[in-house]
Amino acid sequence: MIDYAKCPLRYILCIDVKSFFASVEACRRGLDPLQAYIVVISDLKRPGAIVLASSPKMKQEFDIRTGNRKFEVPDDPKIQLVEPSMQLYIEINRQIHKIFQAFAADEDILTYSIDESFIDVTETAHLFGTPWQIAEMIMQRIQEEVGLPVTIGIGDNPLLAKLAMDLSAKKRPEQLAYWGYQDVPETVWKIKHLTDFWGISRGYAKKFRAMGIYSIYDLAHADPAILQKRFGILGLQHYYHANGVDYSILSERVEIKSKGFSKSQVLFRDYETIEDIEIVMSEMIEAVAKRLRHHDMVCRSIHLYVGYSDKVLAPGLAKSKRLGRPSQGTDELIEAFLKLFHGDWRGEPVRTIHVSCNDIIDRHYEQLDLWHLGEKTTAQRLDETIDQIRDKFGPAAIYRGNTLSAGSTFFERNKQVGGHKAFTEVDK
Repeated sequence: MIDYAKCPLRYILCIDVKSFFASVEACRRGLDPLQAYIVVISDLKRPGAIVLASSPKMKQEFDIRTGNRKFEVPDDPKIQLVEPSMQLYIEINRQIHKIFQAFAADEDILTYSIDESFIDVTETAHLFGTPWQIAEMIMQRIQEEVGLPVTIGIGDNPLLAKLAMDLSAKKRPEQLAYWGYQDVPETVWKIKHLTDFWGISRGYAKKFRAMGIYSIYDLAHADPAILQKRFGILGLQHYYHANGVDYSILSERVEIKSKGFSKSQVLFRDYETIEDIEIVMSEMIEAVAKRLRHHDMVCRSIHLYVGYSDKVLAPGLAKSKRLGRPSQGTDELIEAFLKLFHGDWRGEPVRTIHVSCNDIIDRHYEQLDLWHLGEKTTAQRLDETIDQIRDKFGPAAIYRGNTLSAGSTFFERNKQVGGHKAFTEVDK
């Protein structure tokens, strides 16, 4: 039996902006986000483009949700299809974050995603009232200052707040719900489907069912020792979560043990020539190398994944390599990645590329060798000069000559934020 009296008791709010991208687009057009029929599409020119967000009305009446494709959206005159404006969404997110800062210290605010955040108001409740009253004030300010509707879950810990928001608040007219430790038997244990629970994937659900665990109630009453033996520490975590227990404290940030920088790109078409593939891959590696230098870090290993076109049955290429010496140099990293690629590529058309520089350390702590005693090479000085020019005048202020070739995506990518258009005009 779990003694809830010994569990952390916090005042946690989990706040979600309803259909964030679609709601922002509705406000731009002077429409009510809850009544508008808006679908945000990654690319209006492509029938297979992905739905990034859909308004509540689109979900209710047409069951169009994030992940659907453009060709699945009904041909209805009241539906507006729009492309994303990522820079605008980031700015709106900043405005909302400033509202949060009026009710909690920065260390007690955790941005979970661009449209969802956790706030710990334990230390400020004496200033503003009960967690429920604080939630109502936040909801009202976001509505008045930004014009967006939000849903808020309140809980005794982050897990319960998240579950209250996802599984209860969204179904209530007031869009607010509270789940506490005392409510676990009537809330958490009543969740029927394992995959409705935060953190349980379909893969884990399948493994649980193979053990005779079909619901959250079953999981909460399973033998924790067996779960730990089967799944390790994650098995225990699922057991405690199923009982509504979460020891996370928002202000206690978890230090990431293994750090790295990466970049992914889904190409607009199949790349079939070695020249085109090398160009776009080199551009991506150059961008990651710049991030390493910006943080004054070097990487000790690299990883490359290349996904092939749907036209071929061959699996993608995935290769990793530990470097002879840590590096942040553009040309050194390009050479290392291209060697990985050339070693296994057999002419398959390429559609996806992912490059990652891993196992990074501070540049000042790298181990030197007899041939590299810390002095800057010509290549390093060139990298730094190019970085300075781009920082001052923009990413496209200076570029390599092959960037002008047909395979390059450099200019198109530098118009984007998060892989999508930075800003689009409102439909007239």
